[in-house]
Amino acid sequence: MLKIANHPIYTYALPQGHRFPMAKYELLPKLLLNTGICTQENFFKPTKVSKELILKVHGKTYYDRLLCLSLDKKEIRKIGFPLRQELVDRSHYIIGGTLQGCEFALKNGVAMNIAGGTHHAFKDHGEAFCLLNDQAVAARYLLDANKAKRILIVDLDVHQGNGTAAIFKQDPNVFTFSMHGAKNYPFKKEQSNLDIGLEDATQDATYLEILKNTLPKLLTKVNPDFIFYLSGVDILASDKLGKLGCTLEGCKQRDHFVFETCKKAKIPVQVSMGGGYSPDIDVILEAHGNTYKVAQEVFFTEAY
Repeated sequence: MLKIANHPIYTYALPQGHRFPMAKYELLPKLLLNTGICTQENFFKPTKVSKELILKVHGKTYYDRLLCLSLDKKEIRKIGFPLRQELVDRSHYIIGGTLQGCEFALKNGVAMNIAGGTHHAFKDHGEAFCLLNDQAVAARYLLDANKAKRILIVDLDVHQGNGTAAIFKQDPNVFTFSMHGAKNYPFKKEQSNLDIGLEDATQDATYLEILKNTLPKLLTKVNPDFIFYLSGVDILASDKLGKLGCTLEGCKQRDHFVFETCKKAKIPVQVSMGGGYSPDIDVILEAHGNTYKVAQEVFFTEAY
């Protein structure tokens, strides 16, 4: 059974232009239920992650100041929205959902997080709507608990996973792969183990060809026993924070290839949702909904 972490998202008024990214977290579970992609049994409410696990990845000084809401104006401006207790709490639930999703994936092959993909959070600071790095904390947990020995992070958000790359830069047990818009934020990029920067307006055929030529080779080279997948849908041509040219169908084919590759290799995968900022909320929901639909089909349909 597909297991999906879902926690009610605090929907206070963000600055103009940032309402949709928050609204999708409330609307997506309803879409999945209304279209029959999922049932209520697919969802679980995550618990908060512990301080001890967070401090395996994030610095104590930054984390304590985050808890006390004492970041300075420059740090808050870098995060991109007003710092609130509800957002700090939400970050803990997001990581909790990713951690619990890892446990489900180890048993069932795949698990999803309605939120997450906070790949711009560094060890000692947050950026671009990311306070704490959910997949980085979960990867460290798996390694420390001897539940994985070699981890591959597949980051297909339109923005480079700079925080994740920096966190694991010196860690030989985590291989970071980011395929993103070359001219998108962050404009000063970190170095992943493998970065593929795509030209503006890259369309489905080119995008999928590069991915299909890369991911299977990485599985052979890295030999991971666990995969984290950041499935951002901001690769769409309609995305207002992206510069690529992919369609809804191309995005769906991307997800299908990643899931099919993981299943064939018998490697469990935890999926965090990542970005999606098209002006039409229905486009965002359809794109994210396709990710869950494809996961159901690939992992839990006998035809596969």
